[in-house]
Amino acid sequence: MTPTGKQAGPLAGVRLIEFVGLGPGPFCAMMLADMGAEVIRLHAKDKTPTFPILNTRFDVMARGRRSLAIDLKKPDAVETVLKLIEQTDGLIEGFRPGVMERLGLAPEVCHARNPKLIYGRMTGWGQHGPLAQAAGHDLNYVALSGALHAMGSESAPPPVPLNLVGDFGGGGMMLAFGIVCALLEAKNTGKGQVIDAAMTDGAALLSAMFYGFKAGGLWDNTRHSNFLDGAAHFYDNYRCADGKYVSVGAIEPQFYALLREKIGATDAAFDAQNDSAAWPALKEKTAALFALRTRDEWCELLEGSDACFAPVLDWDEAIRHPHNRARDTFIEIDGVTQPAPAPRFSRTPPAPPASVAAAGEHSEAILRDWGIDEATISGLRASGAI
Repeated sequence: MTPTGKQAGPLAGVRLIEFVGLGPGPFCAMMLADMGAEVIRLHAKDKTPTFPILNTRFDVMARGRRSLAIDLKKPDAVETVLKLIEQTDGLIEGFRPGVMERLGLAPEVCHARNPKLIYGRMTGWGQHGPLAQAAGHDLNYVALSGALHAMGSESAPPPVPLNLVGDFGGGGMMLAFGIVCALLEAKNTGKGQVIDAAMTDGAALLSAMFYGFKAGGLWDNTRHSNFLDGAAHFYDNYRCADGKYVSVGAIEPQFYALLREKIGATDAAFDAQNDSAAWPALKEKTAALFALRTRDEWCELLEGSDACFAPVLDWDEAIRHPHNRARDTFIEIDGVTQPAPAPRFSRTPPAPPASVAAAGEHSEAILRDWGIDEATISGLRASGAI
């Protein structure tokens, strides 16, 4: 928010309600709030957080939103939420299919109160299908999409990746994209709709290029046998003399030639760049070359060149790197360093995100700001709904 309290950014003026959950839902809401949307967090009243840091300053994905804690098992609470929904552009919910219906907040109920409402639903398996009611997590959704099988070495089980592909890329980002698409469509038609964002669908979509490569004969199902999965010597991470790592991705011939020149890969065997049968031997030769110097020495020689190189940084090092510092890739809020909003906008840049709110910190203020009368607020307080 700006110092005047008004939203800033390309989504300024958009109002959304977030039914607080874990992972991709909050990530989606953070993205939209970062871009200037007013997002109200609806917390379940008196619920113990899954992780102790949730709703504290360390809960980075909760930044930039006010919080209303309310007991949706109370009839007057549901009616109050419906009054808020009448005034909002969209909502985000990440419950198992059927939960919102049992709460009395089904899409048809909400659309009866607000026909333009964008009803964003986030699940792992989707709203329908044989697995729709099953529990799961990121690893399971990425596994079903085909993406997990392509990762790692052929001699070991697929690795457990960070929950970036399913939860955040295939889930939160896809729902944020869907909400913005639906908001644009609603401006033209005056009609809302339901968005069914499944992490299995999203993880599959992120794999689009590889499905195309597979169909075209350029990709093999065998792990660690393809040019982008670590089999090729020119696209991998290497250990340096100090035990730290660097990454190289010199795919194009001119970049590969420069990499060879700079690391001293003069052996004629390196001429066979795209001969996959030669990759294992060339991998050993490349590893031996990178083991001769420290990571910092390689950075001095290669960083900023067209050799397609970068050091492998830990979380602390990434914050300090000159490129990230020059771009203000990281910001500090309440003493917590965290990624800044992205992407960048030339004309409507968003304001720095506001601090994380405690659950229920703004309950009565939100209700008043959204036009709920004092008698209703007093009733909610008396019934224990807020």
